[in-house]
Amino acid sequence: MTLLRILTYPDPFLKQPVHPVTLFDDTLQAVIENMAETMYDAPGVGLAAIQAGIDKRLIVFDPAADADKKDYSVLINPEIVSAEGQMISENEGCLSVPDYRADVKRYAFTVTKGLDRFGNPVAIEADGLLSVILQHEIDHLNGILFIDHLSALKRQLYKNRRKKALRNEETA
Repeated sequence: MTLLRILTYPDPFLKQPVHPVTLFDDTLQAVIENMAETMYDAPGVGLAAIQAGIDKRLIVFDPAADADKKDYSVLINPEIVSAEGQMISENEGCLSVPDYRADVKRYAFTVTKGLDRFGNPVAIEADGLLSVILQHEIDHLNGILFIDHLSALKRQLYKNRRKKALRNEETA
């Protein structure tokens, strides 16, 4: 297995919608395995293919984030088909938005449809953390980062801090 490089803000690839998966072959299975390994290594509870520079509508996730069990799920071409209620996802973070966490308004309950790793239809009814993970990762597939849900001021403050950090890395 290969650990993948996780793209970070402000990489422009993160802002573009990605294409549906149409081929369920050994290459796709290898991508899924590498994404899961990368998610656990990071560590995170979810990873969208776009975050690894892969132009596919594919996510892996594990709300338990248990690197020993590695009981992750895969959702291909996911789509939220219904959502209700509201909640605040407290202290939400993202592997592609380093060193920043914020409270984000999300749906409280979602129904998501997609395909499993072999192309079989799947429907997931979710609330709480699982619902947040699915919304967060599907946002990625649509070119949306969690900071896009924040106020313009909070978003700009993060962008300025990130640009400064990147400048400091370049001169170090």
